[in-house]
Amino acid sequence: MDGTQRRDRARVTGTASAVVAGLGAAVGASAIAAGDIAAAWGTGGGSQRATLAVCAPDEDALTLAWRAGVAALKAAGIDAASVDALYWGTARPPMPEGPSHAFLAAALGLAPTSGGLLATGSALAGMDALCAGWDAVSSGHARIVVVVASDALVPGAGTAGERETGAGAAAVVLVAYGAYGAIAGDAPALLYARVTATRPVLDRHRGDGMEATADAYDARLYREKVLVPAVSSVHEILAKSVDGATAWSLPDPDGSLAKVVARSVGVAAVCSEGVHAAIGDTGAAAPLLGAFRGLARPGTVAVVGYGAGRATGVAIEVTGEVPGAREAAVVAHGESIRDGDRIGYVELARSRGQIVPLAEPVAMGVPPGSAAFVRGAGEIFGFAGRRCDVCGTVAVPPSIHPVCPGCGSTGGNLVALARSGTVQTFVVNETMPPPFEAPLPLVVCDLDDGARVMLQGLSTDATVLAVGDRVDLELRRYALERGVPVYGFKARRSHVATGEEP
Repeated sequence: MDGTQRRDRARVTGTASAVVAGLGAAVGASAIAAGDIAAAWGTGGGSQRATLAVCAPDEDALTLAWRAGVAALKAAGIDAASVDALYWGTARPPMPEGPSHAFLAAALGLAPTSGGLLATGSALAGMDALCAGWDAVSSGHARIVVVVASDALVPGAGTAGERETGAGAAAVVLVAYGAYGAIAGDAPALLYARVTATRPVLDRHRGDGMEATADAYDARLYREKVLVPAVSSVHEILAKSVDGATAWSLPDPDGSLAKVVARSVGVAAVCSEGVHAAIGDTGAAAPLLGAFRGLARPGTVAVVGYGAGRATGVAIEVTGEVPGAREAAVVAHGESIRDGDRIGYVELARSRGQIVPLAEPVAMGVPPGSAAFVRGAGEIFGFAGRRCDVCGTVAVPPSIHPVCPGCGSTGGNLVALARSGTVQTFVVNETMPPPFEAPLPLVVCDLDDGARVMLQGLSTDATVLAVGDRVDLELRRYALERGVPVYGFKARRSHVATGEEP
C-alpha cells in the first residue's frame, strides 16, 4: 500500500445482519447505441458497440425508482403499507430541493407515517441509501425497509460521458433478521460486512448552475490515481471479512474500468460484467444492478460502488436464490430491451431537455403548489378512488367528485384502485403542443376492480392500441410545470385483445 493509500480513511463496520428479502430493477424505456452518439459528433472512443438504456420523455429517476420498488415488494411478497421506511439514493433527484422522497413514498403505497431519507450528491448515493436502510433495520428502528437506487444523469453534450450514460434503478427490500422468519421462513440472503474508503479528489461532478454532469478532468489520472486505488483499498479490507467471495460487482463507468480493477485486485468472478455494455452507466443504481446475477445463486457477493471521492463495499451471504433476483438480472443485462425501443441522437437530446422546441409550452394554468394539487396529491400518487357505500360505484378522482355519479350519495370510502385493466375506448392525438409528445393516446380503461378511468397512454403504443387490449398502469411524468415535475399514472399496453403476448 503506497503513501496515498495509507492516508485513505477506511472503516470496517460489523453490524447486525439484515435479510435481503426481495429485489427489483428497471431501466429507461428507450435505448440508443453508443456508436450512434459518437457518430453524431464525428468522434470515436468509448464502448461504441454498447447499448444505453435511456429515459423516455415522460420518465425520470423517480418513475424508474417506482418501477423497481414495486417489483421488489412484489418479489418479497410484502405489502407496501407494512414498510416502515424508504431509503432512496440518486445523484440527480427530480427536484434538487422539494418533496421528491414524499412523492416516491406515496406512489409506492407506503404509509404516511413511514420514514427514511433521500441520499444524493454522487453516484455513491445508492450505496449510502443501502447502508442507511441496513442501519435502520439492524438497530431496531425499522422492521421492513425499501432501498431504492436510481439515476437518469444528463451528461454534457459531446462529452465522453455521453457515450456511456444510461438510466436505471435497483430496489432491495430489507427485513430485520429476527422478524423475517415470522414473515417468510429461512432468510435467502444476509448483509453482513461493510467497508468505506475516502479520497478527497474532484472527479465526476455537477456544480451549482450546471445542468449536465461533467466528466473526470483526466481519464487516465482518474483511473490510475483515483478509482483503482480507492476500490483496491475497499477490496483489501473487505476481503479479510469475506470468506472467499464467489462474485464481485465492481465500478464500471466506461465499460472497461471493471476489468482494470479486477486485474489490479486479483478478482476473477465479476457478476457485473456485461451490464455496462447492455444498459450503460446508471450512476447510483450501477452497483446493485451489477450484483443481481450473483444474488440468483448461493455464494458470497461483494458489491462495491464509487462516487465523489468515496468507495463503499458490502458483503452479502446468499443461501438461496433471492426472490426477484433472476428477473432483475434480466433487466440489468438489457434482455428486456427490444428493437422497437431504439431511438436516435436527436430524440435522446430532446428527452434529456438538451434541445427544446421554439414554441412556448402550454401552461397547465394550475400551479403544482395550488389547492387542487394539495387536496389531490394523495389520490394522484396513491391512485385512489371513492367507493360509494350505497351503490358501490367508484368515483375517480374523488377530490373533484364529492357526489357519487351513480346514485348521488355523498358517502363512501377511499380505496386503492387496481393497477391493470382493459381498454374500453381511446383516441390518439396526432398534434400536441409542448411539453406533450405526439402521438398521444387518451385511453378510457375499465380497471379490474370495476372502476372506469381516463388516462394518458404511451406514444409508443399509439399505432397498435386497440379496444379490448390489456393495460398496466405505470407512474410517469406528465409535465414539467414552473420547474416542478408533475406525475401521474399512464396506461401501458401489456397484452393484445385476445390475451396473446405481443
